[in-house]
Amino acid sequence: MRTVMANMPLKFLALGLAILLWGVANTSSSIERGFDIPVVLRGVPQDLVVTGLSADQVNVRISGSRAQLRNFGAGDRVYEVDVAGAQVGESTKEVDLSGFDLPRGARIVSRSPSRVEFNLARKGSRTVRIRADIEGKPAPGFTISKYFVTPATVRITGARSEVLRMREAVTETVVIDGAEEDINRDVRLSLGGRYVWLEEPTGIRLSVKIVPNEKSSGYENKVDD
Repeated sequence: MRTVMANMPLKFLALGLAILLWGVANTSSSIERGFDIPVVLRGVPQDLVVTGLSADQVNVRISGSRAQLRNFGAGDRVYEVDVAGAQVGESTKEVDLSGFDLPRGARIVSRSPSRVEFNLARKGSRTVRIRADIEGKPAPGFTISKYFVTPATVRITGARSEVLRMREAVTETVVIDGAEEDINRDVRLSLGGRYVWLEEPTGIRLSVKIVPNEKSSGYENKVDD
């Protein structure tokens, strides 16, 4: 019994050393972690628009100790691609992570993709009319007297080839089945083009006047050509 008690300090010391060695080994052992970093194009010429990007993020794998990577995260990091001076058409940029800020002792072991391809097109703008998309019929004995959209036009911008093909923007579908009174609704627009957007965000309102059958019907959404 005395021998066992006499050895207890040595056993506690051995246990403490084992825990310490495990902690050191666990902290210093090398691991790999992957991070997805969003790709952001900077310096796009004002007269051009981006119409294609081969990757919207770069996967970066980093090697380091557990301690080095424990609190390291992608956070607000982005991978910036400088396209200043680029011309219309397709271009390629190598993914260069030499300036990537890493914990001391950590290193980048891989990146995917290794290059980013993007396409630029000439920008264009124009004003188009808004067409209301109305579906269904009012209740029996009622009809549409008139309908109109406010504003009647919007200015669009985007890839010039798409902008020039557009003659109108269409509202979301508004169903009037069974209506016996006026309908006034804020609506979204469908621009139709993939690389076309509103030059300035604006609220769109569709008004449909519902009247008894004996009253005349008409359409109001005049736009000067």
